[in-house]
Amino acid sequence: MRGASAIEKLLDEHAGSEIRVLVVWEPVLPTDIRAPSTWTLGRIPDARVSQDWDKDRLLSQAMGEHDRRSLVWDYIGIYEPGTMWETGPPKPVFEGRPVVRVIGDARKALERLLSNRHTFALRGWSGFEIATARAPL
Repeated sequence: MRGASAIEKLLDEHAGSEIRVLVVWEPVLPTDIRAPSTWTLGRIPDARVSQDWDKDRLLSQAMGEHDRRSLVWDYIGIYEPGTMWETGPPKPVFEGRPVVRVIGDARKALERLLSNRHTFALRGWSGFEIATARAPL
């Protein structure tokens, strides 16, 4: 929940910026048995945010998950404008986790990109927290 709040605050601080956020919710905890509720999705109401449910954790697996210890969640990645996913995950200009602990460094990376007047994508995953996510949040 705190990761979602941190992302929403970051978006509020850059309200006029061309930022896109992808939040992927996935089951990580025993309580994460279904897609996030409308209330949970409403934690990040910004129109620049797209939220998806990955019940099979395909994204986490594509990013290196091979057992419970390597699960990718509560993660944030910031990408250059035009970055495309090709044969594997693209290299972000910033990545870290848990979101709430790295949000300050993520903010700095975002501001560097914005100062260059770039349009960029802010993407996050979580075994639920944002741009990392977590089912009921």
